Amino acid sequence: MIRIKLSRVMGDRRISQSELSRITGIGKHAINDLYQDLTDRVSLSQLDTICDALGCSLDEILEWTANDPKGKTRDLPSRKH
Repeated sequence: MIRIKLSRVMGDRRISQSELSRITGIGKHAINDLYQDLTDRVSLSQLDTICDALGCSLDEILEWTANDPKGKTRDLPSRKH
């Protein structure tokens, strides 16, 4: 499962949805859907634009957790490189 954590990043930077929409050129409805984690699809171009505008990396906006066989999600342990 992939979660969108845009609301957290925007809160940390004290930027409103309207302001992010204005800066990025991404529609307010699309920003709101991302903010609320209500969308199933987002383009790489939009993610790149949002990261550039917020000065953040992709892993600050997206979070992946594995699905267990029963359909529930679980966090995987971090891998050491």
